[in-house]
Amino acid sequence: MAALRTWICCQLGSREHYAIPRALDRQLFALITDAWVTRQSLFNKLPKPVLTKLRERFHVDLEQASVYQFTTSLIYHELRQYLQKITGWDRMISRNHWFQRQSVQALEKICQQANFPAEPTLFAYSYAALEILRFAKSKGWRTILGQIDPGPFEEELVLKEHLRRSNYQVDWQPAPAHYWEMWREECALADRIMVNSAWSSQALQKVGIAKDKINIIPLAYQPTVQSQNFVRSYPQAFSAKRPLRVLFLGQVLLRKGIAALLEAAELLRDAPVEFWIVGQVDIKIPEQYRLNSKLHWIGAVPRGGTAQYYQQADVFLFPTLSDGFGLTQLEAQAWKLPVIASQFCGEVVQNEKNGMVLTEVSANAIAEAIKFCVNHPAVLTTYARASERVGLTLSELQHYLNSKY
Repeated sequence: MAALRTWICCQLGSREHYAIPRALDRQLFALITDAWVTRQSLFNKLPKPVLTKLRERFHVDLEQASVYQFTTSLIYHELRQYLQKITGWDRMISRNHWFQRQSVQALEKICQQANFPAEPTLFAYSYAALEILRFAKSKGWRTILGQIDPGPFEEELVLKEHLRRSNYQVDWQPAPAHYWEMWREECALADRIMVNSAWSSQALQKVGIAKDKINIIPLAYQPTVQSQNFVRSYPQAFSAKRPLRVLFLGQVLLRKGIAALLEAAELLRDAPVEFWIVGQVDIKIPEQYRLNSKLHWIGAVPRGGTAQYYQQADVFLFPTLSDGFGLTQLEAQAWKLPVIASQFCGEVVQNEKNGMVLTEVSANAIAEAIKFCVNHPAVLTTYARASERVGLTLSELQHYLNSKY
């Protein structure tokens, strides 16, 4: 018997490469998203560098799905925000509200369809879900909130780091009080809350979310054919001519542990190591680190351009202070790249099997882990060979969703 299409997914952004709607497959009634650029879109006729991120907002697995998108409206909205010089939390909250308004309008039309399911399940991601969940609950639908991060407990950790690292002169502000008030209402309206790691579950429980309302479902990830066929090799010894290449890939923020990483680089000035920092720099880096020849500041690259760095690196460093999961860990493992990660994220690394787990995010802890890698290239080969199983498959994610909901 054919699966009933009962799920509606509301997704602002391309989070996890649309893993939830893709996993639902024939159970997906509709995907509502802010931008969707099909292969036939006129946007794809533009020169390649123009609107690159927007043009990545598509997935072939959902080509036949019923997708409701607001691409043109999004462009106008973002242009207005830019012209009005709205930034920071005001800009983020404005975008979240815009998406919710658009989504509710779409839902009002969708539920009028003759084939609309009798008992639909609505899934929406945190911070852009309140009005959507209100609408769904008014109709008696089942509601699931996808919690994208560890919430206000994480913010407390980040605030402490910013107070400790005043030399970075970061123009960072915690979320306004009403942001968390809206989030708590989202949590109250949701029948279930989906998180991606035990760390996130613990963090939500610390701020009063009931444990029995939370489901832990790890991220799904589908390795590329190119990564599956990749063969990684290491030299017999690292040297000044062939140093250990340590890759950091992601937003360059204090939350991501960048300060401890930079301090570790200072401690390793005499070691045959170099650090590749790939990602948008959103903080002011102290001059001493800009001048450190061990540090290579590559900057932001499009999603399709990350593969070369995973291939050419020797180890992936993920020293986050807090993350809901950390998808880049799975991407690195797909390229058979050993990972050094903190314990405050998704559990991808099995210590001393496919990488190393940092029990604390500090310069000394990072430096010691990297020194070990420098001195034991053969162990890195062992770690790389153990980096074969990465994340859930889409069918496994589908099984999780069916068993939990």
